[in-house]
Order: sequence, then structure tokens, then C-alpha cells
Amino acid sequence: MNHALILPILLPLLTGAGQLLFYRAPFALQRLLGFASTAWLVLMGIWALSTAGSGDYLIYQAGDWPAPFGIVLVLDRLAAIMLALTAILGFCCLLYASSGTDQRGAHFHALFQFQLAGLNGAFLTGDLFNLFVFFEILLIASYALLLHGGGRARSRAGLHYVIINLVGSALFLIALGTLYGLSGTLNMADLALRVAEAPPEDAPLLAAASLILLVVFGIKAAILPLLFWLPRAYSAASAPVAALFAIMTKVGIYAILRIFLLVFGLGETPVSETAWGWLWPLALLTLALGGIGVLGSDSLRTLTAYLVILSVGTLLATISLGTAASLGAALFYLIHSTLMAAVFFLLADLLGQQRETGYDRFSATGPIGHRWIMGTLFFVAAIAMAGLPPFAGFVSKAWILQASLESAQGLWLWGVVLASALLVIIAASRTGSSWFWRPGDMAKPYPLERGPLTLVSIMVGLNGLLAIFGDPVMGYLELTAEQLLAPGGYIAAVLPEAGISLEEVSP
Repeated sequence: MNHALILPILLPLLTGAGQLLFYRAPFALQRLLGFASTAWLVLMGIWALSTAGSGDYLIYQAGDWPAPFGIVLVLDRLAAIMLALTAILGFCCLLYASSGTDQRGAHFHALFQFQLAGLNGAFLTGDLFNLFVFFEILLIASYALLLHGGGRARSRAGLHYVIINLVGSALFLIALGTLYGLSGTLNMADLALRVAEAPPEDAPLLAAASLILLVVFGIKAAILPLLFWLPRAYSAASAPVAALFAIMTKVGIYAILRIFLLVFGLGETPVSETAWGWLWPLALLTLALGGIGVLGSDSLRTLTAYLVILSVGTLLATISLGTAASLGAALFYLIHSTLMAAVFFLLADLLGQQRETGYDRFSATGPIGHRWIMGTLFFVAAIAMAGLPPFAGFVSKAWILQASLESAQGLWLWGVVLASALLVIIAASRTGSSWFWRPGDMAKPYPLERGPLTLVSIMVGLNGLLAIFGDPVMGYLELTAEQLLAPGGYIAAVLPEAGISLEEVSP
């Protein structure tokens, strides 16, 4: 048994605990521990991608208790992608926070590590109850990170954020209780087999549990009508925290893929059909509201929050097609949209620091410091976010459109994807022209911090590299999609003692 698989969870947990225990130590030591832990997570993410790339499943059984009785962690291609994306994003956000944001409140670095531990645990766990546990870990850390630095706006947004997620947690427990009462297990692989073999009289309760889980994951992913907490919460958080939160909605997307393709995806009439049928209309409505929000935003942070909602709608619409090509395209877009949302949250802070009044509000159009440098960076980032060549957004949307050609819903998807791209271009053009075209430079510009500026530029460059190396990335993601649509391999790897053949459990 390879004990390396538990390190993405154990390492940030121990680091965060140590930072709390020695919180009176020099602040430089807190930063050093955080950087060391997060850099190691980046290496672990690369290792996970390489290990899962062979197509095999890596299983870790805590205490050497076999599934379904013990706690099990499972690494496949999807989990590896999410681990690597989280580590890279976390490292970039931590670097940006070290410019001074981390000193505006207590225990920032410890909370940051707990957040990473919760995220990594959610991606690796093979048990529904432990998915709930890791959700709570990352949510508790996110509550405190949202409030980090204080202020009335953050307190108000934090209250709404806490309440909606507490409701989600309560619904999650109700769904878990229903599933355990019907099947006697919460191990995902074991549950998949029992749900597929459930008697017809259990079908209504199983469908109800699946719909409740869709609501729970919809809250995390910010699906209409469960998304109204997101713009206020994300726009109120500090820049590196909001940038890290860009991965939070993707946890909901990950859970939808994992649970509805694995747990509820087997049998002659999969239970997931009931919930899966809601994804397409909800995706279109989410896209529509996201587009309205983008056009009606009053600040760059709020605009970015609605861009996150737009990305969720695009992902759900693509995923709902249910083919290997559409899933692969959705995963490519997931990587692109997460990185670019983080870039825009950080960019909003950089621009706000160069303005005399208004911070990142569109109503303030006075002179801006270092106009040409900031304007060029904003222009390049806006092109990447809108999905124009030569960046990864263009590659991902072209792949999405190509994957939808054989679907009956393809025409609708073409319309909404192209319309959403047009809305992003309009919103970005309005912002750029009002901030950089007409106003001149400030007479005495504020100092420009080279570290954060370089970091944001590198993150935009990563998006370009994703496009340059699009072919091998696409190959990996296509194999990931095929693995998701054939859950038999997952079940056979977790439950080898059951003697299950891939033909018996594959749809």
C-alpha cells in the first residue's frame, strides 16, 4: 500500500496545526511553513498526474481496513487533475497573499492549509460520509478566510455564506441517512452495486436522495437558483482568498461527476437519469443569469464572480451531453476557467491599488497609475478570459462546440456558448475603455509591486501554455472522460474481494 496517497491531506493538516500551535513564532516562519507545504503539494499533484496517467487506480486503505468497512482513498485521473489544479492555484494565491494580505488578520496561513486539506480530501475520498466530512473542513476554513481582515461587507456576506452552506450540510446528512438506510453502506463503490441491485420499491427513495444530493452539490457549484450567495461572498473576500475560492464551485462540479456517474450510474435504468435530466435546463438558466450579472456588475470583483457563474453554467451544459468528448471538453474548460477567474480576482486588486478612488468600481473613471502596464495586462487577461485565440479558452470552447455537433442539444449549446463569450467581450471592453482609454496617468502613481504583477502575468502565461500543449492535455482528458463513463474499473479496484468483472458493472 502506497502511503504517499494520504500526504495531500495529512501534510496541510499537520502544517496548519503546527502554525496554530506556534502562532507566536515569527511571521516569516509561518510563511515559510505554508510555502513549503504548498510547494510539496504541487510536487504531489505532478506525481498524481503521472501515477494516474497509466489508467490504474491507486487505493489507500486507512488502518489497512478493507473497503467497504474502512476509510478508503482512491486516485484516478479525475482526482489527479483536481489535486494538481488545487495545488498550483493554492501556491499562486499564497504567493500573492505574502505581499501583505496575510497580515491583515489572525491565522491566515493555518486556515489556508486547512482549506487545502479539505479540498484534497474531497477529491480523494471513496466514501460519501467522508466527502461530507471534508466538505465541512473546507467550508469551516472558508468561513474564516472570507472574514479575514474584517469589515462590514465581509461580515454581511459571510453570514449569508454560512447560512446557505449550513442548510446544504443538513440536506447532505438527510441524503446520506436515506442512502445508508436503504443500502447499509456509504462506500461509493459498494453503494454503486447496491443501488444498481435495489428492488423497485426503493426506487422513489433513491431518486429522492439523488435529487437532494443534486441540491447540495448545486449549492457548492452555484447553480440557479442556489447561486445568489456567490457574487456577494466572492466580491467581499480579499483578493487571494477569492482567487482560491475559484476552485470551490468546481468541487460541486466534481461531486456531481463522481456521484452521478459512479454511485447512481449503473443498472438498466440508472437512478441518475432523474437528476441528470435537470442539468441541461439548470445550466441554461445559470448561464442566462450569469450573463445578466456580467453586464450589470458595478465592480471588477463582482463581474469576476458572475464570470464564475457563467463558467459553471457552461460546464453543466457540456457535462449534461453525457459523451466522452463532451466530458473531456468540459474538463479542459474547467482548468481554463478556474485559472482565469483567479487571475481576474488578483488583477482587480492590482488595479484597485493604482486608483485614487473607487478601488475596482466601474463608476470611478479617474486617472490610474502605471496605465500602460496595467492596461496591457488587463487586455491580455481579458482576451484569455473571453476565449479568444491564442489562449486556452479558445481551445476549450472550440472543443466544446465540436463535441456537441452530434447531440440534439448541440444547436442550443452553440448559441449559449457564443453568446456568453460575446457578453464577456462586451463587459471587458467597457471596463478597459473606461479605465485605460480616456483617463490619463496619475501625476504621482502609487508604487507598483513587482512581485504580485509578475505572478499574475505568469498565471496568464500558464493559460497560454495550456493552449500550446493542448494536444497532450486533450489526450489525458479524453482518457479521463472514458474512465468516468466506465465506473467498473473504479468498483473492481476498490472491491477486489468481491470478484466483480468489469463487464458486470460497466453500463
